[in-house]
Amino acid sequence: MKRFAGTLISLSLLVLAVSQAQTGAMLADAFPTASAQAFHSIKVTRSGSQQPSKGSAERFTGSVQIEELFPAHDPSRTSGGMVMFERGARSTWHTHPFGQILIVTDGTGWIQQWGNPIEEIRKGDVAWIPPGVKHWHGATPNTAMTHVAIQEQLDGKAVVWMEKVTEEQYRK
Repeated sequence: MKRFAGTLISLSLLVLAVSQAQTGAMLADAFPTASAQAFHSIKVTRSGSQQPSKGSAERFTGSVQIEELFPAHDPSRTSGGMVMFERGARSTWHTHPFGQILIVTDGTGWIQQWGNPIEEIRKGDVAWIPPGVKHWHGATPNTAMTHVAIQEQLDGKAVVWMEKVTEEQYRK
């Protein structure tokens, strides 16, 4: 009986070890670029530790500051940033391969889907832009607006930038 119990315990430990090895191998296959330590470590980015950069004139009209909140970390494709639009500032027309979420954190802005009327967005509003939908967003002529933008990348690209929003389109 002792031999049977010992054999049973040994087999149980062997099955447990094989199971853990297979789980580890599956994780390594699923996340080949992440080391075990990095995969299991929480990363905190302190508020104010990231320096904003000026939005490029090719992608924005007016004064825009962009602060990267988080880049896409393998295996995730999701990134996010805080975008601050001064009065009258706006993005160019653009699309996102997997869509975008905007969370307005301050002020009042506008968002428009190609072919649709401009919609007002205010502090606390959340806008969902579906994949591939041509749109723009920014501040109103009289009010600054800040939003958090969250989007996913496809082949390392989260946005397809297009033409500028004309004054006529913006003032409608």
